Amino acid sequence: MGNTCCSNQPIETEKQIEERPEDLGKKTDQEPNNVEEPIKQIISYPTLSVQPSLFIQMKRETIYSTYQVGKLLGEGAYGQVSIVTHRVTGMQRAMKAIRKDCLFEEEQAKLFSEMTILKNLNHPHIVNLFELFEDEKFYYLITEYLRGGELFDRIQKAKSFSEADAARYMKQVISAVAYCHSNNIVHRDLKPENIIFASEDQYSTLKVIDFGTSRKFDKNQNMSKRLGTPYYIAPEVLQKKYNEKCDVWSCGVILYILLAGYPPFYGRNETEIFDRILKGKIPFHTTEWNKISKEAKNLITNMLCQDVEKRYSAQQVLDDPWMQQGQEQNLVDDNFLKNLTEFSAKSKLKQALLTFMASQMIQPKEVEQIQELFKQLDKNNDGKLSKEELVAAFQQKVQSKDRLIENMETKINKIVTEIDVNLSGYIDYTEFIMACLKYEKLLTIEKIKQTFRIFDLDGDQYISKEELSQIMEGVDDDIWKQFLAECDQDNDGKISEEEFINLLQDKF
Repeated sequence: MGNTCCSNQPIETEKQIEERPEDLGKKTDQEPNNVEEPIKQIISYPTLSVQPSLFIQMKRETIYSTYQVGKLLGEGAYGQVSIVTHRVTGMQRAMKAIRKDCLFEEEQAKLFSEMTILKNLNHPHIVNLFELFEDEKFYYLITEYLRGGELFDRIQKAKSFSEADAARYMKQVISAVAYCHSNNIVHRDLKPENIIFASEDQYSTLKVIDFGTSRKFDKNQNMSKRLGTPYYIAPEVLQKKYNEKCDVWSCGVILYILLAGYPPFYGRNETEIFDRILKGKIPFHTTEWNKISKEAKNLITNMLCQDVEKRYSAQQVLDDPWMQQGQEQNLVDDNFLKNLTEFSAKSKLKQALLTFMASQMIQPKEVEQIQELFKQLDKNNDGKLSKEELVAAFQQKVQSKDRLIENMETKINKIVTEIDVNLSGYIDYTEFIMACLKYEKLLTIEKIKQTFRIFDLDGDQYISKEELSQIMEGVDDDIWKQFLAECDQDNDGKISEEEFINLLQDKF
């Protein structure tokens, strides 16, 4: 966990998003429903975009009824970070508790901005935000518990470390950066301490954390607030006129350190460090670099280019030939593609419940293979699957006379239509997990019943509109009527556990 929320760093406030997180989902452009009789067809509600952020709203209730607090991981001036265990699922997560009385207006705006950005990010290499709470004294952020330690700590303990290893690690980090940039989000403080392994396993994935200095950016307007950490800060940030490519510079410094063991711009104090950054001379003359390939040096040179216009974008870094080494074994098979074509969740309630389960109820270990499949299909590493990428997967794996190749365009359009529940035109990471739940045997009766218990807030064995509204944003009267039409078999105006299970197990 990062400690940005307990930092005294200045922040950029002139264009920060200052809405409280619970208000963010309410600014939808849903069309009014002017039809008098109840509408039972799901196509009557085309503007309901189902996504994980719908389930992350500020809850004004005691956190201790939901989580049991365990080991203290860290403490700062503004709060502390602890391990917590969900009382229903038993899943361990990290809780960042921030004292309200320590937050001035700017720090509060910074915290709300971090919450807003994190809840809308959906990428395999970005830390997941699960829930938000507040009481009289604290704000609480519940995120995934990353127990694998920092990137550099593991490298120091490794017996060997190759260029292929460096490429594999950097590809994960820069794919997260490229995804952020494609969504007009800049991190602004990328450094080794903010790159954490998800677990202690040898081949654990990396996650980018600590979005306290991040913000939405306008492609036509430079940013000016000087933020970052001395060794990793870009020269244009020091000059207070920069864009999102400042993140690429920081990644270039990290890659340099991965290969050489020391930073490219160093000094006895900040003044010396900043002076060398502004001069921009990259030292490749030491003995460590004799063993490093020309391709790696060229990539670093393009990432640490003083001319921002000529500097690589995050996507160009991903496309660089040096980054392609150490590719994972191809895991995409015919059965998987066949299962993808057979996924169906026309019910909007089922889409919502599967999205909740995919984003909140699955252990990281359970989706490791799904994650690798997603990354292999995502050829341009932008964190989402396009129709073109799915076509490429089908064409590569399916023989020309196989039944799956027939009506290729129709089949691909059907896959995207069925799985793209947030209506973006792409299949994002959580949507992909959602589509794989059944076929990876993750949609167990135990998980379904645990999900029902989470939604059944008063424990009366039914889910009411009021309870669903506390869990999920955007549940107005029309949406609730639609949900009931999809699963309320006895027409009692609420959802029983049996109806809940039947919906998710396709028994209707």
